[in-house]
Formats: sequence, structure tokens, C-alpha cells
Amino acid sequence: MPTDLQAPGDIGRRAALGGDDARHERIDVHHHYTAPEWVRWATENGMVDPDNLPPWTRWDEASALDLMDRTGTRTSVLTVAMLGRSKDPAVRKESARVSLDAAGALTARHAGRFAFFTPVFLDDPELSRWSVSHGMDELGAVGVSARTSAGDTFLGDPALDPLMAELDERGAVISTHPMQVATSGGPQGVPPFVCDFLMDTTHAALSLIMNGTLDRFPRLTFVLPHGGGYLPYIAGRIEVFGRQFAPAVDPGRVRDYLHRFYYDTAAPMSPSATPTLLAAAGVSRILYGSDWPPTPTRVVTEVTTPALDADPALGERERGRINRGNALRLLPALAPA
Repeated sequence: MPTDLQAPGDIGRRAALGGDDARHERIDVHHHYTAPEWVRWATENGMVDPDNLPPWTRWDEASALDLMDRTGTRTSVLTVAMLGRSKDPAVRKESARVSLDAAGALTARHAGRFAFFTPVFLDDPELSRWSVSHGMDELGAVGVSARTSAGDTFLGDPALDPLMAELDERGAVISTHPMQVATSGGPQGVPPFVCDFLMDTTHAALSLIMNGTLDRFPRLTFVLPHGGGYLPYIAGRIEVFGRQFAPAVDPGRVRDYLHRFYYDTAAPMSPSATPTLLAAAGVSRILYGSDWPPTPTRVVTEVTTPALDADPALGERERGRINRGNALRLLPALAPA
């Protein structure tokens, strides 16, 4: 496995071309980060009870680096998480500042190992603008993150157009993820992340297509988690029935729209799923994602990442593009100096 002592320029050139080197120099675009500094701040301000926080919020720097080394991940791009959000605007802004400053300090301590997306908030345009300015202009965030939905508002809602216009001017990459979603009324005992998260992502993608967001803001790039939810697998249905949508979707544009998204590998890659994702999106639109720490270390190291490395639908060149090359093209700031 390459080490920090190797020439990063040589590694970057080999990995960008694809091939086995990229397997050991992955870029992980789906890494959840709950800053320990934020947990302390939120606890001191009575916003959360640390004993009741989900296990995945106990993010630890040493554990993160250990996982990255075990999976051959050179760089993890963090999605900055905050729970227990207050309705008070000043408190929400301070909450975001604590988290973002912690992410900025982490990336400074470990140059080349970590980068981060700065969050935008579908229910708070003013806080979103501040977060984009502070995160990208002052701290060096490589893009933004957004929930696929907030309440009844999905990405693609025309009410979000002013924010999308500002992000379009930056040519921003927007990493998306479901969080608090309406359950589908399925069998009790099935966690939301198994099915409902995928449906929420699919709804968000359809909202972006149907409301014309992708057409009005062509410089925006959206990354869909978990292989795009169900989107790649219902592409044919969208083509057949798109004219019956309100507003209608031109069947001839569906494949173009599918290629406007990027899709990460967090849990969709398997001998049965990979061919469909490749057929719908193409190998150039797929990115490596671990989904750690909500996906436990054992699952990442023993199940999902090895499955990608051994997937019979992928050759070494395809794996190289998924592991690193595509991310370098999408987020050139991650390229070694």
C-alpha cells in the first residue's frame, strides 16, 4: 500500500488513469462527520444528551484514519453533521460555525487526508448563504451538502431557486443525503435506511428532473448516495410514463438527466446491482463511498469495500475510475499538489 512517503504526483497521475494503484488511493465521498467539538458544545448548551446520541455520532479521528488506512483510502470528503437543531437563528448559526471550524481545523491538521462539504439548509436560505461563504471561501470546503428533503420540501422545489442560483454561479458540487424521512408504511422493524432512505433519494432526483432544476442550473452537479436509490432501476419506467408526470418529463431526455448525476457506491454495489447502475449511469459517474460510521467498520472493511474490489462487472480500469479518477475530475481540489 502506498505511504505518505511516496511521490503524490506520481500516485495521482497513475490513479487518474485508472488501474490497481487507485485501489490503494481511494477518495471516499461519503464519510459522515460529527465533530467532537460540536458534541461538547451541544452538550454544554443543553441541545443534546450525549448518552442518547446515535453511535455513529461518536466520530473519532484515530478510528477514522485507521479505517482509511485499512481500506486504502487516501482522502475522505466529510459531510458535516449536526443533530438537535435549534429553531433560534443565532443558535443554529453558532452550531454550524462550531462544526465547520472543527472540519476546517481537521483538514488543516491532515492535509490531503480529509476534505469536507459545507452544509446548506433547505429551510434556512440565510444560514445556507453564510455556511457557503464561511465554509467554501474561508475554510476551503470543496462543495456543499444538502438533505434530499426537509419536511415536504425536496431538492428541486422552485422555492429553493435563489439558493440554487447562487450555487450555480460557483459551479458547486452538491452531495445529497436523506435524514429524517417519512416512512413508507412498510413492515415494522425495518429501519428507514434500508428502504425509505432510498425512496427519499429517488424522490429528490425526480424533483430535480421534473421541476427543471437541472435545466435552469446547468453548472450544478448533484451526487446521489447509495447508488442513486431506486433511480437507475426505474429509468425505463420514467421513459415510458414520463409524459404522464405533472409536470411531464420528455422520455427522450431521461438518459441525459441520469447522466447529470453522480452516484456513490455506499451499499449498492453487488453482482446483481452493479450492471444496472453501470447501464444507467456509466462508469464515469460512479464514486467510491464508505458511508462510515453509520455503516460500521466491520461492514466497510469486510463486506462493502471487498465486494467492490471483487465485483465481476468491473475491470481494473473501471475500478480505478470509481475509486479515484472520477472524484479527481469532479473535485480537482483533491488532486495532489
